[in-house]
Amino acid sequence: MYAVKAIYDGETFKPTQPIPVEGKYEVIITFLEPVNEDKKKNPSIIWEPDPNKPSILGILEGQMVVPDDFNEPLDDLKEYMY
Repeated sequence: MYAVKAIYDGETFKPTQPIPVEGKYEVIITFLEPVNEDKKKNPSIIWEPDPNKPSILGILEGQMVVPDDFNEPLDDLKEYMY
């Protein structure tokens, strides 16, 4: 299950981020709040895919590092562990 934020203009839904799935999916649409048209108060950028540019899988490979101790318990939570 994925959650994707989008803007509905009364006719179409425009995602504000890439959608990480392919193919047909059943969706649930929840209307959160009206969009403020003042860009200073609502700086969200609407993402629109470029139909002429193919998707590239693994484009961020090697640009992110997961530390070796990623799965180790956090010291801040020791008092809650037994």
